[in-house]
Amino acid sequence: MALQVVTAVTGAAWEAALVGALDRADHGVTVVRRCVDASDLLATAATGTAQAALLSADLHRLDGDAVARLTAAGVAVVGLADPADERAGDRLRALGVLTVLPADAAAEDVVRALRDAVDGVPGAGHDVADPRAALPVPPRSGDEAEERRSPRGRVVAVWGPTGAPGRTTVAVGLADEAARMGVPTLLVDADVYGGVVAQVLGLLDESPGLAGAARQAAAGTLDEAALTRLAWSVRPHLAVLTGLARADRWPELRPGAVAAVLTEARRTADLVVVDCAFNLEEDEELSFDTAAPRRNGATVTVLEQADDVLCVSGADPVALQRTIRALGQLRDLLPEVEPSVVVNQVRRGPVPGDPREEIAGALERFAGRAVRTFLPADRRATDAALASGRTLAEVAPGSPLRAALRSLAAGLARVPEPAARRRGRARRRAG
Repeated sequence: MALQVVTAVTGAAWEAALVGALDRADHGVTVVRRCVDASDLLATAATGTAQAALLSADLHRLDGDAVARLTAAGVAVVGLADPADERAGDRLRALGVLTVLPADAAAEDVVRALRDAVDGVPGAGHDVADPRAALPVPPRSGDEAEERRSPRGRVVAVWGPTGAPGRTTVAVGLADEAARMGVPTLLVDADVYGGVVAQVLGLLDESPGLAGAARQAAAGTLDEAALTRLAWSVRPHLAVLTGLARADRWPELRPGAVAAVLTEARRTADLVVVDCAFNLEEDEELSFDTAAPRRNGATVTVLEQADDVLCVSGADPVALQRTIRALGQLRDLLPEVEPSVVVNQVRRGPVPGDPREEIAGALERFAGRAVRTFLPADRRATDAALASGRTLAEVAPGSPLRAALRSLAAGLARVPEPAARRRGRARRRAG
């Protein structure tokens, strides 16, 4: 049976000759459609008439999400790079196209690549109506130079249940303390429901930030230099990638693009701290037979990609109940993720007896999780920081909350605590 192929090559003088060569019977390939842009290509792929697609880097509206949807629909993808365009091949690989050939390759080589690609497509044979097909396929690169330039940084996801357990306070405090220890740190606001990192630090939230990085990642143009330009430089060793200025812009943070941003962030910083949203429920993309955007896809992607996941809980009965339920939901959705519990706003009053002992016992009994650290409540210090748009280290250097965050940051950044304290004292004496 002939291999059913669609082409999506725009404005290329060599397209007609290639299509004619592929249509010859002795190649065993039939070109069923010549698409004009990515939308046309995706619509054709959704019909199930094509097994493979040939596309070029300059295809209109081509991005990483389109390549992921093609693969999810069981359509193998082979890229053709114009030899006159030195960056065409790199851009296709950045979008997730695993096989890239020069546009002047012989028809026999193109056919061989198409058949190899069809054999290597995971889940080939199902269509987009299968809920599994709607899940995003993270882009991978076969470029050896890219593989040698492997990411070096660690990603820490700061997540927690709904309410006000203090996720942003913890994320900002950890990033700031790690940077003060001399660790190159990037703070990312990935809360799709109400990111406020920019306001907490007194930054302009109109800057592109994470949304701009996601757009460039989807287009295959994001690199270390571009990410550095998009991030605010708050102080030495600390940069901030601001979040969405409005919550209704959440469709701009597609899971595949967020994963690509995190990969590039690992190359930019030794420690990447991500402030996540609370919600993990499966939403639109698994409820329909089309690849609709998923509002919670960005959060799930961050948790999947993270090296450390911190579940921030409040220290009162309501917050603890929410934390126990959230941990169960996380275990059901991502059983391979092992979160560490951080209990914030610990104080006497809401919980009878010794709050640390009672809270630790409750979480161990009902969630099967030990508490990694307790963060004491210090409302005066947090109010002062919020009012001035500065960090705890700047407004209340002697705060017990700041000390607890510094200790936690040292562990996450793999910096010995005594060394971290010595550096902090040396910097204060120098200042």
